Amino acid sequence: MSDQRLRAELFRSLHVPADPVVLVNAWDAASARIVAAAGARAVATTSAGVAWSLGTPDGDVLGREPATELVRRVASAVPVPVTADIESGFGATAEQVAETVRGVLAAGAVGVNLEDAAPGGGPGLREVADQSARLAAARAVADEVGIPLYVNARIDTFLRGTGGVPETLDRAAHYLRAGADGIFVPGVVDPETVAALVAGIPAPLNILAGPGAPAVPELARLGVARVSLGSAVAEAAYAVVRRAAEEAYGSGGYDALAGALDYGAVNELMRR
Repeated sequence: MSDQRLRAELFRSLHVPADPVVLVNAWDAASARIVAAAGARAVATTSAGVAWSLGTPDGDVLGREPATELVRRVASAVPVPVTADIESGFGATAEQVAETVRGVLAAGAVGVNLEDAAPGGGPGLREVADQSARLAAARAVADEVGIPLYVNARIDTFLRGTGGVPETLDRAAHYLRAGADGIFVPGVVDPETVAALVAGIPAPLNILAGPGAPAVPELARLGVARVSLGSAVAEAAYAVVRRAAEEAYGSGGYDALAGALDYGAVNELMRR
């Protein structure tokens, strides 16, 4: 059995309700190694952090090739399973999504996120049939390659304000029938709604967490199987850059750099 298949099966096994896999999303090889060294059971990329680091905005602007090359760098940098946020698949059609997934698998990833937000940052969500076809294409490629890819279907009803629990559950049912393994619902953290989603979705539920959200133990008690920090980690890192720049160009001080990781420690981490 190939190492990638073993990593894929391991990653799949980590999605346990009440014992969620926690993903501190990375955007390059260094952040991935830092996360892995902290004890991560898996590493996930953040599409926003990846896009920003490569000079583009988030939201289906980054091309397939630079995105998959970044996944390759991250997957090569860590010994744990890697799942890739591929936005809506870097393609207008289901066939193009399949090509993206093929590239991501070749890069070493064992999971993907596919979102159903309308293309180009437009309002609303994709039609259910369209998104289902895209998810089915991702599943078909994985089956063809022989890697049990974990397909995480992201539903943006709450994030975009286009629907509540009933609409989310309806989309989840369609996406699971199309071949998704898990459901990701960003934009909701209140315990009552999370509990309703857990009860209504017969698959692992992924919640996007951050400041103000319930802590991981509380989400575990609610039955969540996966907790992601998303772009918040990259945003926090870039906030340090801004504070350091504003201080250096303002008062001329350097206090914003206090608490930085040691140069030697980071450099040594990258030698492994």
